[in-house]
Amino acid sequence: MTQLIDGKQLSDQVLQEVASEIALLKGEHDIVPTLAVVLVGEDPASQVYVRNKVKRATEAGMGSI
Repeated sequence: MTQLIDGKQLSDQVLQEVASEIALLKGEHDIVPTLAVVLVGEDPASQVYVRNKVKRATEAGMGSI
C-alpha cells in the first residue's frame, strides 16, 4: 500500500516538537542549543543550504554561529 507523505507538514511538526524540547532545556536548565556552521568556499547552493539551516534553527529557538 502506498502512503503519501506531506513533507512540509511533517517538517513543521518536527520543528514544533524540537522547539518544545528546546524551551524545556532553556527553562529548566538554562541551556540554549546552538548550531555551528563552517562554510568553506562561496558555492551559492551551499550558502542557501546554510542560510535555511540557520533560519530553521532560529525558528526552533536555537542559537546559531
